Amino acid sequence: MSRPRSPRSPRTPRSRLRARAGAALGAVALLLGASACATGTPAAAPKQTGTASPDRIEALPGTPTPRLPVTVPSADGRQVTVSSVERIIPLTGSLAELVFSLGLGPNTVARDVSTTFEQAAQLPVITQAHEVSAEGVLSLRPTVVLADRSTGPAEAVEQIRAAGVPLIVLDDAKKLDDIDARIDRVAAALGVPDAGAELKSRTAQQISEVRGQLPAAGGTRPKVAFLYLRGSASVFLLGGPDSGAPSLIEAVGGEDAGTAAGLTGDFTPLTSEALVKAAPDAILVMGKGLDSVGGIDGLLKLPGVAQTPAGLDRRIVSVDDGRLLSYGPRTPQVLREIAAQLYREGK
Repeated sequence: MSRPRSPRSPRTPRSRLRARAGAALGAVALLLGASACATGTPAAAPKQTGTASPDRIEALPGTPTPRLPVTVPSADGRQVTVSSVERIIPLTGSLAELVFSLGLGPNTVARDVSTTFEQAAQLPVITQAHEVSAEGVLSLRPTVVLADRSTGPAEAVEQIRAAGVPLIVLDDAKKLDDIDARIDRVAAALGVPDAGAELKSRTAQQISEVRGQLPAAGGTRPKVAFLYLRGSASVFLLGGPDSGAPSLIEAVGGEDAGTAAGLTGDFTPLTSEALVKAAPDAILVMGKGLDSVGGIDGLLKLPGVAQTPAGLDRRIVSVDDGRLLSYGPRTPQVLREIAAQLYREGK
């Protein structure tokens, strides 16, 4: 899971959104893929090529041959030399997704808790909650470790470096435009730039295909609010422009409700007032977050949710935690799932 980083226009009448959704159903059939609506109704699966199922990584064909050693910049200002990629540890799910997509999954020796795809399921987990265990990492004798700015605690990162392990920090990805640079930097750090170029091309093509299958733009875009939910910890947040979700919402033809309501930064506590101001036509959540509040019925009990157009229509869009904000090779799948759920009738 990607962790959260911390409310103008009038809302679309629900009748207009329903009419648009109904007219769009034919086009949306192409987008349903293997996704299912948050209500639990199975979605029809069209024939598609070149797209892996949501819980698997689609690696590039063949096995890349790393050109090493390489010296690459780390986002924290260091220059790091990598001499071997025989034992790779990515410390976030999105970085693991890139390593496996580049064809170096067999070299990966551990995963963090947010790495949920099938090929990595048997790897040992070296995080507790979202905190890295330096001892756990070092016990697996990695030859290179990949992290991003959200990786912590800082003491663990420094302990890994002090042991002489090459550790490269990458900037966090928060929008579609960050995908190419992130692929480039991981591929460069692992000595496989040609595979990186191929993965960029494939990902861009798949994103283009998804966007080309969207329903024709109407006069008003549906407003979508991203909520970060952790019921067990009583954490309920409304996403703003820096939450990581607006780029996905905009890519499928929507408008981020938090941004439209004047929020700044990443998240703000969820209140009835904030939701009334945002007036979302749909609500986007992570799957485990939705489960943590008791599903859609539980979500509707949170302050203000039931009074929004989204709550009245039960228009809830749910995507797996490990993929929603990954911004990488599986982002085309994420866009397809969001669009499939957004442009179908509320239940």
